[in-house]
Amino acid sequence: MPIPAQRDVDQSAKQLAAWLAPRVDADGDLLLSPFRGPGATGFSNETLIVDGTWSCGGQPQQATWVVRVAPSGYTLFPDAAFEVQHTLLKTLATQTSIPVPNVRWYETDPAVLGAPFFVMDEVQGVVPPDNPPYHVSGWLHDVTPEVRERIWWGAIDTMAELHTLDWRALGLGFLDKPELGTPGLGQQLSYYERFLESVEKDEQVPMARRALAWLKDNLPAEEPLVLCWGDARVGNVMYDDNGNRLAVLDWEMVSLGSPSQDVAWAWFLDRHHCEGMEVPRLAGFPSKEETIARYQARSGRILDNFDFYEVFAGFRFCVIMARLAVIFKDWGLLPAADGMAQENAVTRVTARVLEERGC
Repeated sequence: MPIPAQRDVDQSAKQLAAWLAPRVDADGDLLLSPFRGPGATGFSNETLIVDGTWSCGGQPQQATWVVRVAPSGYTLFPDAAFEVQHTLLKTLATQTSIPVPNVRWYETDPAVLGAPFFVMDEVQGVVPPDNPPYHVSGWLHDVTPEVRERIWWGAIDTMAELHTLDWRALGLGFLDKPELGTPGLGQQLSYYERFLESVEKDEQVPMARRALAWLKDNLPAEEPLVLCWGDARVGNVMYDDNGNRLAVLDWEMVSLGSPSQDVAWAWFLDRHHCEGMEVPRLAGFPSKEETIARYQARSGRILDNFDFYEVFAGFRFCVIMARLAVIFKDWGLLPAADGMAQENAVTRVTARVLEERGC
């Protein structure tokens, strides 16, 4: 689905080139290629990929950068938490073994690109596509089952590694949002319930309401509090051609929460990409039971309340899809009467997950 142009690309390229030149000690002008996007994955942040050529000390230089721009105007989430993403990437890169893209520069002045942005080195690799979902077609659809298994474990092992980090010692206490309630699930439920209420000003989302009611009736007892990736899934990891992990991407949904929150989200997203699309799950992808066993063996943690967090994943994704429907209608990409917010692949899988729990 085409997204309307949101910037003057020629003017933005000139301003970015002028901003970059002194940061790489260019002798004179720095030349940039036309902007290109990251491909068929991601939505909420604007991402520009650009090649730069310049001379430094009389020697020709070149580099490819990924520019992540804070959302302005239409935003997918109620708060972009853009500075949080930057801080987290720098922390993970310098204090942990989680592989993330190297962030070179961060600019808070919106005069350059119309919003704050940060510039990362490009990582050369492939990312499982969301559009079309990888169980439908694309490069992951065509590789061997052995490569698919390696890709799945790359994401699950990332979660296991991430959840063992001491987020307090890393200086990530700012992720605690006491104004939203108790740390972890309490804050996450409050955040997404408020998100739902804002979406309902434009669209009713009965499946989200149904899931939220079940969640409130089945709240788990006290749980461990770990650093959660948020949008944890194979589609947010970059791999080489053999399925080996290269970089972990997209931290805009980062939070504190139960370790089950991340693993259940990854499992629900995979169900969405096959069951929601009414296509078979590809051979090579491990089962839920194998996934839980692998995670627990790697992390030393027990995934309690996994069934609860699979419903929680469906609830959150229903809200996000409804927000997308609002944006698409405002952009004129969907007719005003379209029922995307009420009926889509996410609501179908959420209904199935609730039925599995007798609801």
